[in-house]
Amino acid sequence: MVGRDAELRRLVRLAAGPGSQIALVAGEAGVGKSRLVQELLDGLPADTRVLVAQADPGALGRPFGLLLDAVDGLAPAGSADDPAPAGSVDPDALRILGDPGHSIVERLRAAAGIVQVLTAQPAVVVFEDLHWADPESTALFERIPDLTGRRLLVGTYRPDEVTRRSPVAELLTRLERRYPVTHLRLERLGLTETSVLLEAVSGRPPSYRAAASLHNRTGGNPYFLEELLRAGGDGGLDLERLCEQPLPWNLAEALRRQLDDVDPRQQRVVEAAAVLGHRVPFDVLAAVTELPEYDLIVVLRDLVRRGLMIETGEDEFGFRHALAREAVADQLLGRERRRLHELALDALLAAGDADPALVARHARGAGRYDDLIRAARSGCARYLAIGAAHQALSLAEMGLEEAPDDLELRAGAARAAWLANLLHDAWQHTRRWARDAAAPADRSAALRLLARVAWEDGRREEAKALTEEILDIIDQLPRGAERAHAMGTVAQSYMLTDRLPDAIAWADRTIALADELDLPGVRLAAAVEKGSALLSMPDRVESGRTLLLAVAEDAEAAGEWLTAARALHNIIGIVPPSSLADGNELLERMRADAERAGFESLAVAAYFEGRARFAMDDGDLHAAITALEEGHRRERGYLRTSRGTNYHGVFLTGLALEAGDLDRAESVLATLTGPEGKPSLAVLGLVFHLACRRGDAAAAEAALDDFYAGVDRIGAPYGEQVHDLVAAGLAAGLPGKRLRPLTERVSWSDAAHRWRALVFAQLDEADGRAAEALVGYEEAAGSPDLGPAVRASAHAGAARCLIDLGHVDRAREHVAAAAEALARWGGWRVAEVDALRGRVGLPAPAAVGIDDAVLTPREREVAALIAEGLTNAELARRLYISKKTAAVHVSNILGKLGLSSRTQVAAWLQRHRPG
Repeated sequence: MVGRDAELRRLVRLAAGPGSQIALVAGEAGVGKSRLVQELLDGLPADTRVLVAQADPGALGRPFGLLLDAVDGLAPAGSADDPAPAGSVDPDALRILGDPGHSIVERLRAAAGIVQVLTAQPAVVVFEDLHWADPESTALFERIPDLTGRRLLVGTYRPDEVTRRSPVAELLTRLERRYPVTHLRLERLGLTETSVLLEAVSGRPPSYRAAASLHNRTGGNPYFLEELLRAGGDGGLDLERLCEQPLPWNLAEALRRQLDDVDPRQQRVVEAAAVLGHRVPFDVLAAVTELPEYDLIVVLRDLVRRGLMIETGEDEFGFRHALAREAVADQLLGRERRRLHELALDALLAAGDADPALVARHARGAGRYDDLIRAARSGCARYLAIGAAHQALSLAEMGLEEAPDDLELRAGAARAAWLANLLHDAWQHTRRWARDAAAPADRSAALRLLARVAWEDGRREEAKALTEEILDIIDQLPRGAERAHAMGTVAQSYMLTDRLPDAIAWADRTIALADELDLPGVRLAAAVEKGSALLSMPDRVESGRTLLLAVAEDAEAAGEWLTAARALHNIIGIVPPSSLADGNELLERMRADAERAGFESLAVAAYFEGRARFAMDDGDLHAAITALEEGHRRERGYLRTSRGTNYHGVFLTGLALEAGDLDRAESVLATLTGPEGKPSLAVLGLVFHLACRRGDAAAAEAALDDFYAGVDRIGAPYGEQVHDLVAAGLAAGLPGKRLRPLTERVSWSDAAHRWRALVFAQLDEADGRAAEALVGYEEAAGSPDLGPAVRASAHAGAARCLIDLGHVDRAREHVAAAAEALARWGGWRVAEVDALRGRVGLPAPAAVGIDDAVLTPREREVAALIAEGLTNAELARRLYISKKTAAVHVSNILGKLGLSSRTQVAAWLQRHRPG
């Protein structure tokens, strides 16, 4: 089961709750409702009673059909097979239930009695497919929450099957009025979740192309996806081949059965739409089908109402699932498909200024390849100009299928793949471009991009070699734009490899040439390299920041969005902002600029990483974890960085360890590798940290040896990492002398002296030198350079030393300061401070459960959704209420809890959850 963790957690909480709980699970066919329910049932305690009923399409003619099916096969009460009342059915009640001679009230009472007896102990009752349920079964469903006992009632249904005449329609309304109801709406899997499912099945991460193709084909419907995977066979599943594989016959037949009762006009429209693509303009569809406008509107309205097609945009239509489109198109003759493509192409060309992607697609279908290549060239350039990198790549590659030697298309594909953060594809396209380029200027352009891709893909030595090639070719270039670009690339390469004086010198040379040739874009890009190099020099930080801010402003004014985004990113990443407000403002600007440029690694990965870091600086651990999770959901390319390491996973594992979520930390850690499959120093440190937090001394000792070996192989650790490792090692009982060699392997810079003070204080305390440790702890505790959580640990260390030295009053002040800093934190640091409260005479933190708070049941449900990160609009859709009502709930929750933000609600829930 993929992508349903939050929903499963909510059902598990409901099943463990008091009294009667109701959950309604909605979603289209195949989206995973039954799978979610089964996962819930599989994880229930052994003593939980389970009653499951399944409605069928013909159930409306069989009163109480769901209950009768559920009890079918159970032993009657008092039999030798099952004498226990909790597992038996009263024969008299069962007879009344099936006897139409009794009134509906008597039969309903008998049905409720059966459920009461069968679920006397803690129970879960499931009514599947309520949209097909008979009126009597829906009435029973509504009656069950009134029964005594502790049970969770779960109903599943398909919203698109619920009409005004369905018994379930009135049931949904009445339930909402009478009881607190938890609504779970299952959406289709996103691209990230599709990738996770493919990885779980195939045993390896899918390429972006395979994931995107299979996601598009199935629309993210888990059932369709699983059927395609099943068709791929059991052994050696080839996801790339599966993208082109025909539909399994059973799936194709199931999809085509939706068209069994359409009339000829509807069939004509459906077949034309199936050939024309997943987004068909109304005018093109009208031209191809030759239907009058009004008649086509009528046909489309009926097809949309029946769920066969959807309105994908203004005056655009398509199939609900791409597989349905494939199933219809596969029935047509090849000549029919070519004719439809040709009619569509002529209509688009006659209209003028048509979408190049549509023109290219229909030109290929019609066999008019000159039109295809022209559309691919113009479309790739147009999409790159507006930041639509994925669309540009798709179009360029479509053209390259027919013209593989076209350098314009190859260059467009290379740049688009790089912007989309598809580094493997970018590497392949750019290498081919560099190989085929004959003119020095073309080869220089290819080498420039290849060097950048090599750096971002962790190919450090290749990046350096490519820089040398660019240096060799610069003298062959005339004093023009390409020469200036090449010089700027050299400056960038030196900046990235920390050759800062060389970077500044080459940036200045580039700026001078750009000014001479009036190339403002090149000048701005070179100024980014110069400003970034200055920012990395301790005595020139302010001049670097000033320069980059000016570059960002000028680049935004000139529409040089990529340059602006890089300038802002480097400010944020190299030097901490003066305030969180300033940092967040820069971060939002960076994201907007990167999105306009179509540069995904900054628009997604760097943005959410920045959000997480700022949340940590604000002392909000939950918000930091939420930001990283959201980034991971948005883009799987977020996983890798220029160091070839899954930095997202490293970051998230570290935060999971902070929060004390050891199982999660272990599960993420298992997926982490470094360059060439070897663990990075960060991963080695996390393995040691996890072993320490689990209390496994032997594993910790072995992991520490591996870390020391990694330092000898890879390089020095940094101050923050050493602080975490020393804290973990001491918590696991390792002696200080075993950990002290860590301090000898760090290159302590002037900027890291606060970390040095903290680390040596930790070790001095472990060695019994409280007075020496106190000096270091208090220095670290007073440092604004360290985050709130780290300063809290320094305060806690100072308090322990002061207690040992007999200064309890001063220790109390440190404990109070630490507790305040950790108000929105969690995990081992909070436990460390709580352990000190009693020693200094401070009360233990209040243990308040959610049910003891002033929130109503509905408000508690809304609060849980807020903690999941839902907006007001998403709350409204999930709970079937208006956005205004959702906003009122949020306002009431904030007011009652005395909080000011949604992230504080999430932190409050985490702190006050029972157990």
